[in-house]
Amino acid sequence: MMDESATASRLQEMRRLKQLQGPQPSYWAQRITAQLLYGFELAAALRCSETETVVHDGAALLHRLHQRDGAITDQAAKEVERSLQELSARAKQFSMVLVSHAHIDMNWMWGYHETTAITLETFRTMLDLMQEYPRFTFSQSQASVYRIVERHAPAMLEEIRQRVQEGRWEVTASTWVETDKNMPCGESLARHLLYSKRYLKRLFGLEFDDLQLDYEPDTFGHSRNVPQILTKGGVQYYYHCRGYDGHAIYRWQAPAGSEILVYREPTWYNADIPWDVALHVPAFCREHGLDSMLKVYGVGDHGGGPTRRDIERIIDMDDWPVYPRMEFGSYHGYFRQLEKGRDSFPVVDNELNFVFTGCYTSQSRIKQANAVGERTLYDAEVLSCMAAALVPSVPAGLNSGILAEGWEHVLFNQFHDILPGSGTAETREHAMGLFQETMAIANTQRTAAMRSISQHIDGAAWFCGDDVRESRAEGAGVGFGVPAFVPSQTSRGAGSPRVFQVFNSTAAARREPVEFVVWDWEYDADSMEFRDYRNEPVQHQFADQGRNHYWGHDYTRVLVDVDVPPMGYASYVLQRVEPEHVKQYPQDPRVERPASLVLENQYLRAEFDPKTAWLVSLVDKEKDAELVERQQGGGRFRLITEDESQGMTAW
Repeated sequence: MMDESATASRLQEMRRLKQLQGPQPSYWAQRITAQLLYGFELAAALRCSETETVVHDGAALLHRLHQRDGAITDQAAKEVERSLQELSARAKQFSMVLVSHAHIDMNWMWGYHETTAITLETFRTMLDLMQEYPRFTFSQSQASVYRIVERHAPAMLEEIRQRVQEGRWEVTASTWVETDKNMPCGESLARHLLYSKRYLKRLFGLEFDDLQLDYEPDTFGHSRNVPQILTKGGVQYYYHCRGYDGHAIYRWQAPAGSEILVYREPTWYNADIPWDVALHVPAFCREHGLDSMLKVYGVGDHGGGPTRRDIERIIDMDDWPVYPRMEFGSYHGYFRQLEKGRDSFPVVDNELNFVFTGCYTSQSRIKQANAVGERTLYDAEVLSCMAAALVPSVPAGLNSGILAEGWEHVLFNQFHDILPGSGTAETREHAMGLFQETMAIANTQRTAAMRSISQHIDGAAWFCGDDVRESRAEGAGVGFGVPAFVPSQTSRGAGSPRVFQVFNSTAAARREPVEFVVWDWEYDADSMEFRDYRNEPVQHQFADQGRNHYWGHDYTRVLVDVDVPPMGYASYVLQRVEPEHVKQYPQDPRVERPASLVLENQYLRAEFDPKTAWLVSLVDKEKDAELVERQQGGGRFRLITEDESQGMTAW
């Protein structure tokens, strides 16, 4: 055992050794000082005074030789290393598992064309290094990077397949990208697992159980339900860096009780291999009851991966007598070691949140695109399934391939530098382009599904044989509504009876007002009457006054009170009736009334100043309480200023 004075002496000696190297130390100077420093760390971890004595004697010898020669010469370093030789067995009882990786941001401060180049050039380097160094192993996450290789470099893909089969290229991509874990819905997080595992099974022959790691080193925050979703998707392990600074190894537990084993990188996930890389190993192993520590290395963010120097140093350090065993390894292999002591690791049952103030509020269009894309693809899938169930001519799974493509666009945009809003203009432009592709897919598929069901419905009883030769309604409104993320509200009717099919893609019955767009209604608006499939009249209300113009056609928006069963549809017919005669008085301007901006629901009434948009009144209707102090001028919406001192990009 070592007392406090011995500890103080050790720390002082370690500081002196670091100073002894000088500004540009030679290879042997760095090698011997690294071993002496490791020896001190080893003595502290083992609490072994004998080891401490040997290391102190070695350090004293180095100081004498340095004083004699004026520098740490190669001969002096070798002499000191021989004096430490008896510690080799103790030093080698610990190991450092070195896993190489290339963190590739899927569009951050650049566009997708650059991401593609980064990916292919990084992988070319890794494959060349593997050819030269048989012990070297490499790990790479994100299914989307393999999509890049498949699409743009199929010959390279064959090389990667060979290394995967050899066990030297580890695929850690259980998600489509290294995704944000806060804003995507649960369905999206599940789709990451489904599409990634299914794609990598086809690409590399990997079984679902081969992909048990969710690798998220740079993700800004992690919601509490992540362990539940991962375990349901066959993922047992989690690697991250940001969002939490507590335990390095722990069991992360969801509210429902599901649990995953987590390794939080204690140093950093973008790193090279310095000479003193292993100094943390003894203390880390002692703290966690292990004999090995994981170290991730490789140039990242903009790709690159490990360098030749990193590999050469690892091979060299493995032969140093007073240093841990340096092993090229894999994430899955290390987590299997951790499994042996799983029950001894602490439990964390909270969210792991978050880093980068402001990023979750920036670039609102990308966040809107994500929410709309998720919801619209869901609608398209439900409606496609309804069509397959209701219409014999529609086969099940007809649209699954094209809908999967839409989901891949959504999943790509959930990358942790895209969805949170930390990317540059090029990143945003690409994301919005993918969103347009997603909406094109989702809209066409849900429109086709609804149309196939509508055509299968017999509505002959509603038609009265109007002469429609002069009607302009058929085909009016092409593209109407698409900017608002709804299917094109194109008219397929003519004459006075118009049939509307209302679809409900949710699992709950819905009764609420729905907007109907009536195109080129040639009669008086007061002659409109809406009836349900039982021929019972239903309430309606005009959403605006008069007729609106849209690309050569006229339309009227009407709110109709509809009642639609869960995951079903309901039919409504617009018929022409004789309106009651009501005398209309002139609506000439007689009084100038003050402008009013009010938002109100059953709980709150908010009033805004029409000139400044200040919140001048906020009433809690349940308590009949005014929540804004009027004498202070109300509440203001302030401009947001950018703080350039924080660096980074968008937020």
